[in-house]
Amino acid sequence: MKLEIAVASADGAGTAAAEGADRIELCSSLELGGITPSQGLMEAAAERAHGKLEIHPLIRCRPGDFTYSPTELDTMEREIRMLLAQGAQGVVFGALTPGGEVDVAATRRLAECARNADPSAQLTFHRAIDRSPDAVAAVEVLLGLGFTRVLSSGRSASAREGLDTLVRMARAAAGHLQVMAGGGLRIPDIPAVKRSELDAVHLSAKRQVSASASGALSLGAWDGADPMAYYVTDAAAVRAARIACG
Repeated sequence: MKLEIAVASADGAGTAAAEGADRIELCSSLELGGITPSQGLMEAAAERAHGKLEIHPLIRCRPGDFTYSPTELDTMEREIRMLLAQGAQGVVFGALTPGGEVDVAATRRLAECARNADPSAQLTFHRAIDRSPDAVAAVEVLLGLGFTRVLSSGRSASAREGLDTLVRMARAAAGHLQVMAGGGLRIPDIPAVKRSELDAVHLSAKRQVSASASGALSLGAWDGADPMAYYVTDAAAVRAARIACG
């Protein structure tokens, strides 16, 4: 079973590579659900990965919803071209209409941009699909747009809870598009996914660290969170996931 890890740093890329991941989704700001990584991060991640895994950057110009303006789509096209030119093997993106359906025009525009930049680029539609009213119907749309895979929790709080829907999505894909289980997925859940008709999982495998010290001056955070906290890729978690995947 293929293992993809979401990472937000060059060190995370190196950890994922060292612990046997097959692929990383490279992004910034995991605490915001992920946004497009910088060109510098892409370059540094590729160096740390030493060619041991595929790097697929997330293309998401801002946090929030997945309904994009023409200017935002233009921004993401530029990000796609630049990151593929740096050697990414694929890109991860998704666009929805205000009603939650796959925005075919916007998604096709980004897909064609990627193919024009690199005809061999793999295309992954991210968890925006979990906001669609019918994930199985959305898979059929993605097949028509030529996607390589889709990341989904089966429209549930976790991929384990949505496993039945994920299996139905995989059956609709009929081997022409990989359905990758991800979202709230824990390592103990992987065996159940492995027994299903799916052949790929996605985890963040992260742990939080903080530079805050007792009595230290707080810089403040609007939501009351620790402003000195951030996520790193946990080597032990990646290693355990690799073992569970086989």
